[in-house]
Formats: sequence, structure tokens, C-alpha cells
Amino acid sequence: MKLKDLAVLLAVITIIIMLVIPLPGWLLSVLILLNISLALLVVLVAMNIQEALQFSVFPSLLLMLTLFRLGLNVSTTRAILGKADAGGVVDTFGSFVIGNNPLVGFVVFIILVIIQFIVITKGAERVSEVSARFTLDAMPGKQMSIDADLNAGLISEQEARERRKKIQEEADFYGAMDGASKFVKGDAIVGIVIVIVNIIFGYIIGMVQMGMTFEEALNTYTRLTVGDGLVIQIPALLIATATGIVVTRVSTEEGNLSTEVMNQLFQYPKLLFIAAGTIFLLGFTPINFFLTTSIAAFLALSGYLLMRQQKEEPETEEDLVEEESESMKSQENVISLLNIDPIEFEFGYALIPLVDASQGGDLLDRIVMIRRQLALEYGMVIPVVRIRDNIQLEPNEYRLKIKGNEVARGELLLDHYLAMTPAIDDDTIEGIETKEPAFGMPAKWISEEQKDEAEMLGYTVVDPPSVISTHLTEVLKRHLHELLGRQETKELIDHLKEDYPILVEEVTPDPLSIGDIQKVLAKLLRENVSIRNLPVIFETLADYGKMTNDTDLLAEYVRQALSPQLTKQYVSDDKHLRVITLAQSVEQLIMNHIQQTEHGNFLALDPESQEKIVRSIIEQVEQASLQYDKVVILCSPTIRMYVKQLIERSLPDVAVLSYNELEPDVQVQSIGVVDVA
Repeated sequence: MKLKDLAVLLAVITIIIMLVIPLPGWLLSVLILLNISLALLVVLVAMNIQEALQFSVFPSLLLMLTLFRLGLNVSTTRAILGKADAGGVVDTFGSFVIGNNPLVGFVVFIILVIIQFIVITKGAERVSEVSARFTLDAMPGKQMSIDADLNAGLISEQEARERRKKIQEEADFYGAMDGASKFVKGDAIVGIVIVIVNIIFGYIIGMVQMGMTFEEALNTYTRLTVGDGLVIQIPALLIATATGIVVTRVSTEEGNLSTEVMNQLFQYPKLLFIAAGTIFLLGFTPINFFLTTSIAAFLALSGYLLMRQQKEEPETEEDLVEEESESMKSQENVISLLNIDPIEFEFGYALIPLVDASQGGDLLDRIVMIRRQLALEYGMVIPVVRIRDNIQLEPNEYRLKIKGNEVARGELLLDHYLAMTPAIDDDTIEGIETKEPAFGMPAKWISEEQKDEAEMLGYTVVDPPSVISTHLTEVLKRHLHELLGRQETKELIDHLKEDYPILVEEVTPDPLSIGDIQKVLAKLLRENVSIRNLPVIFETLADYGKMTNDTDLLAEYVRQALSPQLTKQYVSDDKHLRVITLAQSVEQLIMNHIQQTEHGNFLALDPESQEKIVRSIIEQVEQASLQYDKVVILCSPTIRMYVKQLIERSLPDVAVLSYNELEPDVQVQSIGVVDVA
């Protein structure tokens, strides 16, 4: 056990001993001086912290110090009533305060106790209650602010986590302080009760058991009671003051309490001249003229020196600006310009109301929901979307960039609604012709007055924020595989390792590296397959990773292991899967042209045959799309990925499944056959 831990345990044991075993006077004196020292140290620490969380142990420390003082109270009371002697420190304090008049000394002591209980203790208790309530009430707003900054790209994921953690710690701290302040109040009440007990029973014991006269008992027990009360109440007063300082502390970047007091109290030097003039005028009253003049001169001199200091500060600021401009020319600052944001959303100035919360814009909240939706659907946390306006774009235009490359662009009319209808060449509603950006469907921008009429006629009417949210969601879905790099893969692996450490150790770093795993996951995302079920994926990689390191083949094995997920994704509500199959001759043609090399397998089919197969698939898909929403191509496991490669450019959204990727209870219905004969 470390020495620090042992010291805390010994302190707790000492408190217990003080409550039970009588202590000699010299040991009481040592403990009393130690109590005063600790209280003074707590006050100094409270004055030098910049924010309350830097002294997060204070509530627990407050409880321990309160118990320590109560233990001292019990020990000194036992010594006073039992031996009329509580050590040199108590006797010295009592003699110093009382002097030759016990009544005056006792009254001074009572005033000190009342000040601590009514002013400081009650005030600290009330402030603790209010701070705890306001901190808890402000938590939702602070959380929303963090989410907004995160989506705007102003902070990173790590900074967001740190801020959320700090908010939680603040709530815990002020809640604990609210409870701990009750100990301070209780301690003050107990101190008053013990003083009354010492006085009353001290007189009785002194005169009845010890044979003292009334005057001797009065002098002795008043001196000891006042001395004991002072040595206990002074640390209690310091701790109560520290409590008030901590809970009333406002977090700033200026420094500790002393620095802030000096900077803020004397930030207006001219006011010191007004104060100096007022004090000088008081000298013409019966107050001592020399005294008021001296104080006025001191205030005026302080104001003059502060004004000179403030005049010199602008030169210092100019020097700082010059140093910053020089630092911008350094190589380090130039290198920082090379950073590229993973996802950027830029918009013209007319679309600023979409983002500005003060104008009712909720795009930041929508992006938070998009990130959560993609995490739930695909098992991947996309990077922060950096949002900025761009004057180079048209006022109503926006674009989305992934890793610096533009992947989508659109245009919005904020004072209009987008109306879509499945009918072709429908001119029932007048509007501005356009295309729905996410799916390319024909649409019209209509005014708000036409909205109700369009809905009655069967149009799908969408507001601009929903249009842009849908567009962003669909574009990000298509590019998830580009956003999954090795760093993101490492984070997914670390998250999985928390619950499945043995499984992760069996897969990486041997036999598969993080790069190999990233390629497998990216291939799944490229074909719209969720990677949220990482345990199943890693179980498959653990089984087959030792046999092959071909990531294409491993991805096929993973797809087969995810057959329940794939089946549910493409099967209709009536448990039917409508598919387009490949003729036996086509499958055999593709299989015969698969070339195997040491670097992997690839399809070596002549361009003419490839074109015939692709053209036939397109014809079958177009015919099937007229009757069914979901169209799937079904083929043998051996050629599945090569068929997907053939149609990837022409039909990127058409899924290609193998027989091994379907559950046994699915009813497969063939709605077309691909043949090039």
C-alpha cells in the first residue's frame, strides 16, 4: 500500500480512537494545531483553483474534516469535564480571548459562532443548493451545444467526449456539494451545543465534584470552553469559507481567485480617483484629516499607476499580433493547411437559415440523427461533418465533399416545397421543374399556398430541410466504404475487444492485419451490407483467415455467415424473394474465364462477351422493375463477386446474391433469366 493511502486510512482510524479513548493534553494540542493547518490549507487551495472541478475531492474531504473536528470536540469535552485540562493550546486560546473579563470574552466568542452559523454556513448551504439545481437544469442545453459544435466540425470526437465527461463531473460535484454543505451546517450546530454543555456541566462538576468556588469554576470553565470553542470554530469557519469560495467560483481563464480579484476590481482606474476624492472630503468632518488625506493619496496614486499600465498594454498586444503573423509563416503552420476533412458540407449564403438555430434551422440536429441512423443500420460511426458556407457557390446551392472530392451537389429554394409524383408528365400543379436530388426523380418546387392542393392530388410534398437530409443520407450510404479507413477500423476493433477480447486476439494481428480487416469490411459496405454484427464477422475471419488471406474470398465467406441479415434485407413481407437468375451457359462462361494468380483471382472475359452479359442483365432488370420494387440477381457462390463487378458501373444499386447467402425458408421466385445465346 502506498504511503498516501496509508495516511488517509490512519486519519480515519485516529478519528475513531478520538471518539472512544481519552487522549492526553499534549496529543490534543497536536491534533488541534493539525486541524487548523488543514483548514488553512483547504482555504488556500480553494482560492487558487481556476474551476471547481480542480478540487473535485472537496465534498469527501469536507466530510472527513467535519468528522475530525467532531472527534476533537468529543475529546476536548471529555478532557474539560473530566480533568479541567484540555492541553496548552485550548488554555492559551481561552486566556488570550477572555483576558481579565470572562463575560466580555464569552460574548465575543458567541458573536463569532453566530457569524459562522448564520452568515457563512447558511450562505454556503444556499449557494450549494442553487448551484446544484442550475447545473442539473443546464445539462441538456450543454449537451445539445456539444452536439452542434461536433456536427459543425468545430470540435473532434475526443473533445466532445471530454466535454460530456466534464459536464457529468460538474453535475456530480455540485450534487455532492449540496449534500456536503449539510455537514457544515450540522457541525456548526453541534459546536454551539457542545459549548453550552461545557459551560453548564463544567460549573456543576467544578463546584460539586472538584470543590471549586463559584468564581473559580466560572473562570476555569469559561476559559476552557471559550478556548475549546475557538480552536474548533476557527477551522470550521475556514472550511465554511472554503465551501463558499468553491461553490461560488465562476470558471474563467484569467487564473486563480487572487488574480481575478485584482484584474476585475481595478479594471477601471478612474473610479479610484472618485473614491480618493470622497475619502478626502471626509477629512473636513471631525474624522482625522491626516488619516483621510493619506488614504486618498494612496488611492489616487494607485489609479495613476494603473492608468499608465493600461496605456502600455496596446503596444504589448501589437507585439503579440506581430509574433502571431511571424508564426504563421513557419513550416508547422503551413503543414497544418494540408489537413483534409473526411466530410465537408458547403452551402451558399441563401441557405444559412438552415444551419442558424436562431432562425429556426435544425440541420445540425438532423445531421446528428443521420450519424446515429447510419451507426445503427451499418455499424459504422461516420466522421464529423464539417459545415461551412462558401461564397463561391450559388446562393441556393450546396455540395458534399468526401476527402476533398465533390460527390454530390444540389439546389434548394427555402421558401418552397418539393412536390414529387410517380406519374410521368403530370402538369396538374404549376411549379419550377427540377429533380429530386437523392434519387433523381422528376419533381417541382411549389409555393406554400400550393402545398395542401398538391397533397390532395397525391403528390409527395417535402420541405427543404428534409430534402437535404435525405440527400445527405443516401450519398453517405453510397460512400461509407470510402470513409472506413484503417484508423476507423482500429476503433471498431477496440470497441469489439471490450466484450470479445479472445475473438479479436485470434484474428489480429495474426493471421490478418488491420488493413486486411479494413478491406473486408469496406467490401461489405460497398455492397450495402451492414457491418454492425462484428462478432459474427470476426468469427468467420477467425475460421477462414488461417486458410487464405485473399480479402475478396474472405468477404464472400463473411457474406455467407451473414445470410440471415442479407435474407431479411432483400426478402419481401410475404417471405418471397424475386430474383433474376443466370442461365447455366452464362454461369459456365464466367466460371471458365476466372484466372487464378498469386495475387488473387480476376475475371478474364473478352469485352464483347462482357457487353452481352451486361446488356442482358440491364434488360431483365428494367422489365422486372416495372412490377417489383426489389430486384435481386441470384447466381452460384463461385461467380457472385465477378457478376457484381460486371454490373457495378451500370447497375450500382442492384444486389447480387448467391445461393449460400439465403436462408432455407425463403421462397425464391424467378422473374427473369439472363442468357446471351
